[in-house]
Amino acid sequence: MSKTLITSALPYANGSIHLGHLVEYIQTDIYARFLRSCGEDVIYVCADDTHGTPIELNARKQGIEPAQFIARVHEEHMRDFAAFGISFDQFGSTNIDENRQYSEAIFRRLLDGGHIEKRPMELTYCEHDKRFLPDRFVRGVCPKCQAPDQYGDVCEKCGATYSPTDLADPRCAICGQPAVRRESCHYFFKLDHFTEFLREWSGRPGTLDPAILNNLRSGWLATGLADWCISRDGPYFGFKIPGEEDKFFYVWLDAPIGYISNTERLLADRAGSAGDGRRALAYWATDADARVVHFIGKDILNFHALFWPAVLHGAGLKTPDKLAVHGMLTVNGEKMSKSRGTFINARQYLDLLDPSYLRFFYASNLGASPEDLDLSLSEFRLRVNAELVNNLGNLCNRSLAMLKSKLGGRIGGARDAGLLEEAARTIGRVREAFSALEYRTGIRAVIELGEKANKFVQDRKPWETAKTAPEEASRDLSTVADVLCVIGALMAPVVPAIADALFGQLSVTPFTFKALESFASSPKALLPEGHEIGLPSPLIGRIDAEAADKLVVVPSAEAPQAQQQAPAPKAPEAKAPVAFDDFCRLDLRAGKILSAERIPKADKLLKLSVDLGEASPRTIAAGIAQAFDDPSVLVGRTVAVLANLPPRKIRGVESCGMILAAGEPKSGLSLLAINGNIAPGTPIG
Repeated sequence: MSKTLITSALPYANGSIHLGHLVEYIQTDIYARFLRSCGEDVIYVCADDTHGTPIELNARKQGIEPAQFIARVHEEHMRDFAAFGISFDQFGSTNIDENRQYSEAIFRRLLDGGHIEKRPMELTYCEHDKRFLPDRFVRGVCPKCQAPDQYGDVCEKCGATYSPTDLADPRCAICGQPAVRRESCHYFFKLDHFTEFLREWSGRPGTLDPAILNNLRSGWLATGLADWCISRDGPYFGFKIPGEEDKFFYVWLDAPIGYISNTERLLADRAGSAGDGRRALAYWATDADARVVHFIGKDILNFHALFWPAVLHGAGLKTPDKLAVHGMLTVNGEKMSKSRGTFINARQYLDLLDPSYLRFFYASNLGASPEDLDLSLSEFRLRVNAELVNNLGNLCNRSLAMLKSKLGGRIGGARDAGLLEEAARTIGRVREAFSALEYRTGIRAVIELGEKANKFVQDRKPWETAKTAPEEASRDLSTVADVLCVIGALMAPVVPAIADALFGQLSVTPFTFKALESFASSPKALLPEGHEIGLPSPLIGRIDAEAADKLVVVPSAEAPQAQQQAPAPKAPEAKAPVAFDDFCRLDLRAGKILSAERIPKADKLLKLSVDLGEASPRTIAAGIAQAFDDPSVLVGRTVAVLANLPPRKIRGVESCGMILAAGEPKSGLSLLAINGNIAPGTPIG
């Protein structure tokens, strides 16, 4: 049997886990639990990303050593992940000896292969703090739009990207003193050595979602791959580069190597001995009988789809078999915001609500493509209450309660073949959906099975037949008990705590996808005649509207200011009425954004490739660039498109359509997004 290694991106050990992080960890955990349920050999590995300047400086502010600082954060991360049921086989750290050894070995292989060179470069330096300043520790005037107080890598006002040395009037973000330029020698990874390999690797079937692949090919792989600086000057919390006095591996070099080193640590712990440096090769050698699957957010796509596979290939190690890329989380339709109270930490959520609610809601909205996921708190509450609590939870409680109170809690011998066959078909549907990471499709199939089982109970009325025809009531309720065994197995990867409680009430060893294989092909009774169930009770309560509303807490110090700065906008004056026939002439359709890039010398424009369900995607020039610092966040979104505008050439780009949006790019713009699994080209009207 081949092995599967699953990873989530490493959380930075500089702060708390929040609900945006949990999209990825819940998505990954469901997949790992699903594969285990299918009987596959799976390990799920992750670690805290622990190195870098921000951690060093935060530790200094608290008057402690960086190692002590990251230990505190690690404990908090472990606690919160455990509360949300994230089933890591290994959740470690990048600040371990195994990671230092692997980082040094990979560096030497790349150096010996001619893929690393050392050369001088000009950097920004603070003479007061006596240190070179990374991008985010330099502030100054944007070289493009002259906006003041901008970071050293990107302007938050115009979206321009640049080097820290490009800033006008640079100053140190640590002490506020003016910064100067100083030369230093650094190591660079020659990424362009791997251009052809990356084109071949990224195009392998199943490696990348088509939308992600298209964006990659039209971006970095088309414009050329630049060298990556993989070293940093001290002071720096990280691993020293062998042979150097004051040079350290850049965190983005040793962080992903943490996938390998924590595989090593896990296998060594399982063997009961110290790591010998070779156990991880069972997964990471080029000839390993293993599959490596990385779950990541689209914000770190370029690193995981370019730099990381090139490093692995150059070092003679196995490259990932699949990158499962998800979109970003929004709350109530907007970016998470501390000022609006929607930047919700894991612990803040756990103090108010059951984690099973969030696991279910995320799964109900997650597919394989990198679409953004919106946590609309009203939709969250209504959907969880309707589907998880009223549908599945109510089916369990009412059926098992009747079986216990009216029939002594014992399973009968007869079954209803029709409902069992429906349950058997659902197993195949869910297994196919979960295998393809189309969780929302799988959840929909389980909900439909629950609806049919509830209708079965309602139609058969066992509360009445238990008095007049107990054998008939026994058959019907025993059938539902079998269906609940199936539902428990199908939902266990998604809401494991609820599934465990259900199996406890059924008094059975938890069923798995593997255990249901014979039932799926030939549906027969799962629970033996005479089996006695346990004591039924509600599996989970409804979400209270007041508790959900408490998730959003606007900081008191910011609330008055926000109210003064953001008065309610006046409604625009109504335009002249139009005839209904004029409105019908508009061809409005759902369109899925496949790629997004800036148009040279056009600061306000993005070039979008949009799937409208036609033979080939359309190109649309949209004046929304100022609202999106990183255009890649648009990839995977389904938006409203006016499709029958005549083609028009804008800055050399022939634009065939218009994206609909509300607001102003500079002051706040929101695309008119279409939620749910709506196919590209679907008419809007």
